[in-house]
Amino acid sequence: MTYDLIIVGGGPSGINVAISAQKAGLKYVILEKGMVVNSLFNFPVNMTFFSTSLKLEIHDIPFISHGDKPTRSEALEYYRRLIQSQQLRINLYEEVKSMTPVGDGTYTITSSKGEYHTRAVCVATGFYDTPNLLQIPGEDLPKVKHYYDDPHAYIGQKVLVIGAANSACDAALECWRKGAAVTMAIRGDSIYDRVKYWIKPDIENRIKEGSIPAYFNTTVTEIRPDEVDLLTPTGPVTLPNDFVLAMTGYQPNYSLFAALGLPVNDDDACKPVFDENTLETSLPNVYMAGVACAGKQTSKLFIENTRDHGAVIVGNLVKK
Repeated sequence: MTYDLIIVGGGPSGINVAISAQKAGLKYVILEKGMVVNSLFNFPVNMTFFSTSLKLEIHDIPFISHGDKPTRSEALEYYRRLIQSQQLRINLYEEVKSMTPVGDGTYTITSSKGEYHTRAVCVATGFYDTPNLLQIPGEDLPKVKHYYDDPHAYIGQKVLVIGAANSACDAALECWRKGAAVTMAIRGDSIYDRVKYWIKPDIENRIKEGSIPAYFNTTVTEIRPDEVDLLTPTGPVTLPNDFVLAMTGYQPNYSLFAALGLPVNDDDACKPVFDENTLETSLPNVYMAGVACAGKQTSKLFIENTRDHGAVIVGNLVKK
């Protein structure tokens, strides 16, 4: 069987493209390496979205939430409901491994469970599944987390939070309020300017009063089971430590892009190469969708400003 479209990634953008494909009568399937909206599942348990539910709605299908800004659990329910109500074709826990062009202009997609023959491909893999690693000794210890989950786990523990953006500040404040002894290690000389307006003064005041000690212009050099080493402007510092929350940001899955043969711009943004109008890459009938289009500029694209990607991609595809 030959598909019209294989969608790689079962997050909000992949679901968006799938609904567009289904409305157009295309034969498609989503291949998702984890669970439905795998990235959102890894968001903090108590997280509230910055966007309103109205701006997150896909294809005018209502997103019901108790407040204007939905919670993580409400978002998970919304995307589950989309999959079920629209009867979308999605294969879960099936990782895409490679893509091979066929002589007739089609592609063979090889996954962890088999092979697929398709006329077109859409890569909608986001970026939250691929954390920026510290590349230091001890980063692979079980106590090191690149995803912050729930402050309950850190009650009474010595926690080092690495970073100064939204995720780091949220984690530091929540853990401190639940009874953790929190310290921050920050590469720059201040809290990130774009931290949410209601979080920034809170974390700055906690640092100023000494409730959350912070080491600025500092890097972490080694992590051990019971302590961590920092390199500060005044020299090396060793701290006793139980957990490290490395909130160092995320990036697209460039290893997958390489396996698929997708070219990437050779600059600081490292954006995939694609047509801004059609979202088609330099490979014929291979498209990019969602936040991965921004490369390492992860603050440029969000769910709310990529909601047209499904219509753009499918509209371009059906014209051919």
